[in-house]
Amino acid sequence: MSEDTWELRLYVAGQTVKSMTALANLKTYCEKHLKGRYRLEIIDLLEHPQLAEGDQILAIPTLVRKVPAPIRKVIGDLSNHERVLVGLDLRALDPS
Repeated sequence: MSEDTWELRLYVAGQTVKSMTALANLKTYCEKHLKGRYRLEIIDLLEHPQLAEGDQILAIPTLVRKVPAPIRKVIGDLSNHERVLVGLDLRALDPS
């Protein structure tokens, strides 16, 4: 079952509007497309700036898909539905 679990990491900088919008949008996508099959980690770079280097974070908010491989990144508030689905490669999951 662990192969089915997506590991997502959202990098934010405090409680900014953009960061909170990204988090809300991400939760919506996860519940719609990955319900019960994802683990979400939120990293606030104001509290842990050293963690930005590991995933090479250059802008925030940034969403990183750690698992399944390969690593994918989506930058911004995640409001562009199509861009997020393509960026995370979620389209392949929808049988159409």
